[in-house]
Amino acid sequence: MTGARPPAGAAPWREYLRFLFWTAAAVSVIGLVGYLPTRRLAGEGALPAMLAGCAVALLAAAAGGVPIALARRLAAPAARTNALLGAMAVRFGVAVVLAVAAVLSGLFPNAPLLLWVAVGYVVLLVVETWYAVKGF
Repeated sequence: MTGARPPAGAAPWREYLRFLFWTAAAVSVIGLVGYLPTRRLAGEGALPAMLAGCAVALLAAAAGGVPIALARRLAAPAARTNALLGAMAVRFGVAVVLAVAAVLSGLFPNAPLLLWVAVGYVVLLVVETWYAVKGF
């Protein structure tokens, strides 16, 4: 009724790898959809910023998925809830650190970079929520 959940003995790393696949697929889709508008509105120089912003969001989602994968082995609901809260903190922290590093590097225009970090973060939040609630 709520979707296929792996058996209790299933390896959480397999679900995590599927999560990474869906995360990469989602980033690819938003990159393809956003290519023309980014090029048209911000110029050719904004395309590397778009790729960097998507990469920041992808790495943040991958890091945020680790506590969820580890929490799959915990039986106590309170421990799983704490792991999910930790995943949100890890994801946000990685996104902020990488975005600040990219901005301070001066290699990318700031506006498109931060816009694509935000777009990628929101889109991948949907994928991560699906992973946390139902698994893959």
